[in-house]
Amino acid sequence: QLVESGGGLVQAGDSLRLSCTSSGHTFNNYRMGWFRQAPGKDREFVAGINMRDGNDYYADSVKGRSTISRDLSKKTNFLQVNSLKPEDTAEYFCAADNVFIGDDRYTNSYPYWGQGTLVTVSS
Repeated sequence: QLVESGGGLVQAGDSLRLSCTSSGHTFNNYRMGWFRQAPGKDREFVAGINMRDGNDYYADSVKGRSTISRDLSKKTNFLQVNSLKPEDTAEYFCAADNVFIGDDRYTNSYPYWGQGTLVTVSS
């Protein structure tokens, strides 16, 4: 089970750190992805990390102002997003995969999903 936390209402320019913690099963050998879905829009890739080696990758929309990291001892990965913009407003989801076949940026590459945490950025 994946549980996201850290969302909330912030102002443009603020920062947030989202957390994704696995309970029960250990996802330390998985790749983890963060996706977001704004109202009326498709779910889109934000960032991902290979929990084995820490290799990380980002969508262009957050590259340069976002950092994904991991804490294996806590079975948690974190998504830090800085300089938040109103267009970052969305439900943010954590996802996991241990097959490593599909493209990192596609939702159907991840069979395990959390329930999401809402991020609202006011202007």
